Amino acid sequence: MSKAHNLNRLAYFAAVVETGSFTNAADRLGVTKAVVSSQVTQLEQELKATLLVRNTRKVSTTEAGRLFYTHCTSILNQAEEAFSELSQLSEKPVGTLRMTAPHDYGTAVIAPLVASFRRQYPDCQVELYLGDDHSDLMAGDLDLAIRIGWLRDSTLLARKLGGFRQVLVGAGANSGQFDRIRHPDDLAAAPFIANKALSDPLQWQFQGADGDTVTAKLQSHLSIDSAPAIMAAVKEGAGLAILPDYLVQEHVASGLLTRILPEWHLPEGGIFAVLPASKFRAAKVSAFTEMLRHAEKARRRR
Repeated sequence: MSKAHNLNRLAYFAAVVETGSFTNAADRLGVTKAVVSSQVTQLEQELKATLLVRNTRKVSTTEAGRLFYTHCTSILNQAEEAFSELSQLSEKPVGTLRMTAPHDYGTAVIAPLVASFRRQYPDCQVELYLGDDHSDLMAGDLDLAIRIGWLRDSTLLARKLGGFRQVLVGAGANSGQFDRIRHPDDLAAAPFIANKALSDPLQWQFQGADGDTVTAKLQSHLSIDSAPAIMAAVKEGAGLAILPDYLVQEHVASGLLTRILPEWHLPEGGIFAVLPASKFRAAKVSAFTEMLRHAEKARRRR
């Protein structure tokens, strides 16, 4: 294995060449003349070549020194560009933001928000991967994962951006048929569409205005593993379903869906930005998570 070289010495050597003396180089670098001289001497010893000719009047480069200085400036310029690019990454959103989100939340909330993000930050590109599996942020080279519900233990960093309510809904066209449902116990006989993606889709806890909690056990005649597909079936009158408010909010407002037992509340879930553990956070990630936080705050006020 070749010996590792101290690349810091390139800056000392280049400063001497560019300023014409060890004293001027020391002033530029903010160190003593002795330090500059020592670093250049050690560099020459490493290279086994004389780079500078020193005399009482001036310092000049040898043929080897001139050749080496050409390479030094190239290396130092590339290093400066690298620092500049990384500084821009931390100061303003640039580059490609790679993220993943659940299919239903990604379609309903993230995809429209990505359009706004791109308009605001045109120097950013976005790669959005939708799926309900928990992608490995490190293995997938992802910057960000949006996760919904209740987080499992993880070594990753999580920031809560908002929350969502779970809502019991039925088809708006059948709203008159729901008058007989006055209590969670009345749901046992109602047609219900179960979400197969949940671990226990037929047992739900309802909390009343007085704080009382009722556990309702529902009967399913239809099971679907996709929330948007469940919502489509509900609209067609296939049964009642419990769905997140970010999916049904607009449809309830338009009358396509109607809320059942609106005075009873179901457990709320969180909306989280999950990030790889790192000391520094790219500006593109911070900008998007902040935009999503504001969007969620506005949505909850509606």
